[in-house]
Amino acid sequence: MTIFKNIKELIKTLDWSKELLSEMFEKRNSFSYKYDMAIQVLGDVERVEKLIETEVIRKNGAYLEIDEQYLDFFELVLEVNEQISTAFIQESIQHVKDSINFYLKENNADKQFSYLKQTKSALQKIGRIINRSIIDLNRNIDNTFKYESNYKIKIDRLENFDVKRTQIKDLIEQTDDLITNDELTFFKTALDIELNQIVNKLRLQLADARHNISETHNQIIEYINQTKHKTQLLEKVKQVKYLRDMFELKSKTNFVATLINNNALLFSNKLQFSTKLSIDYLQTDEGRNIIDKAIKKFKTENKPVIQLSEIISDNYLQTEVEQEYFINIEEVKRGFIASGNHLFDFIMSYKFPREVDFGERVTLFCRLVSVYENEFNISDNYTRREDIEFAMIYPK
Repeated sequence: MTIFKNIKELIKTLDWSKELLSEMFEKRNSFSYKYDMAIQVLGDVERVEKLIETEVIRKNGAYLEIDEQYLDFFELVLEVNEQISTAFIQESIQHVKDSINFYLKENNADKQFSYLKQTKSALQKIGRIINRSIIDLNRNIDNTFKYESNYKIKIDRLENFDVKRTQIKDLIEQTDDLITNDELTFFKTALDIELNQIVNKLRLQLADARHNISETHNQIIEYINQTKHKTQLLEKVKQVKYLRDMFELKSKTNFVATLINNNALLFSNKLQFSTKLSIDYLQTDEGRNIIDKAIKKFKTENKPVIQLSEIISDNYLQTEVEQEYFINIEEVKRGFIASGNHLFDFIMSYKFPREVDFGERVTLFCRLVSVYENEFNISDNYTRREDIEFAMIYPK
């Protein structure tokens, strides 16, 4: 295994492999990203092997996967993680207790300040992690209820999320006891203004967390009840269908009597209302079709009289052609990529099939940038032309 020498090397590696990692991250749940596909994306076998050696990605036969530590990092930062872990909160609480214990036993002022700093940092993390965990938990609960098609798995996952909710609730209470009762001596002796501010903010965060975790509990119960109700209804429908297919529905159930006594609107006859059609409507092509259908249905011998219109004057039959040229932005884009010039000068000097003024050319410049942003190289250099400031844009 090759270890990165420093943070710059790590960031540089992630930069030149961003296209591959982005595509693999999107397909992380399909487990179907092949080794040959990675070579095509990066265009270099050595770079793919470099990622495998540094354990950014892992090779599993002919397939590749993003390593778990990077995958967890990406999911956490992008807030799409499905696994809710409470271990880090528990570790942070224990870290606070250890730092406070070392602070109270240490006589050296500098070391005491170091333990105090560690305590403040850990307390800040606890508040953020608890709220982040509740948000992730609620998102996963909603996704499971909306998109999980297997009812048994859906109920199991919702019940597992309720266990996670209980764990987070216990950690909230542990944190509250820590800053209120367990380490009361430390918070009274460590006269630090910033520490008091952090503790007060943490108390507010814990109060919000209690409220949110209570709403989460109610939501889980509601989702589980809805799922169980749908499951029971589905089982009843399956049983009715089975009896119908076996021709035993009437003999073994009161299905027919139940339908007869049911006055639901669904089983009512459809009401039809007859309305007279207007003369104007009957004179249209659709109205003529209705009249023809009525004649065939009632077999009447009366035929509608077709009124002939007056002769159209020759002046109305003379055609005049009006042409208007539209700018094909795809064609302009291809010309720009082949030109090698920066976009603004290219638009200003481009020969259109009709006269295009300066304002319309500026509008076309903005439109090309918005539509083909990913195909252009937009630099940080700016210049000005006729009171208009624009970026220097070149083809990729």
